[in-house]
Amino acid sequence: MDIGKLIPIIIALVSAFLLPFFLSKRKKEGHKKFEEFCRHLPGIAVRFTELDKESEQAKLGKKISRAQKSEGVVALEQRNIDFIIIASVASQYGVNYFIEYMVKSTFNLREEPPKKTKMVRKKSSLFGGKVVDIVWKGDQYLARRLNLDYELKHRLLQTDLNKFKGSILIIPERKHGYTLIKTSFNLPSTDMFYAIDSVAKYIKSGI
Repeated sequence: MDIGKLIPIIIALVSAFLLPFFLSKRKKEGHKKFEEFCRHLPGIAVRFTELDKESEQAKLGKKISRAQKSEGVVALEQRNIDFIIIASVASQYGVNYFIEYMVKSTFNLREEPPKKTKMVRKKSSLFGGKVVDIVWKGDQYLARRLNLDYELKHRLLQTDLNKFKGSILIIPERKHGYTLIKTSFNLPSTDMFYAIDSVAKYIKSGI
């Protein structure tokens, strides 16, 4: 028998077995992640209100990506960020958790649609080392403004970016009228939250 033909079948069977396990695990861990996030926010002086999972804000995350599940949503007070979704995505490889900082956006102030923007870390060595600088790449208008904001850069470099998982992604969702500032599940420090809220301020200005 051709071993090559068996490999896809084996992968499919393993995936069919593991996916229900990860989905069950996600249900338990997802709630813990959300509770951990809610306990963390008062410590960085962020006031919030927990929203129902059937709220429009919670449903928005599902509309944007059918592959993800909302583990919980909080609305913020007196911030540029409107609300935050703790989201999870399950696959045969496991469950990944994300924080989506949602910003109500106006997209008709520019002729061309905004593009995705990403924070890129620069390290002291080609082979690793410490993070010594950051640069924003993507949408030319937003990236330019963010790169010229030296207080924003200082705040980000004040955080331990060497331990920060993933990056900061800015994803315009023109269809839904929001912009996502998305990170992996990293509990934000005071400086990191200030930096993300500063990015949200630029987004709200319609850049």
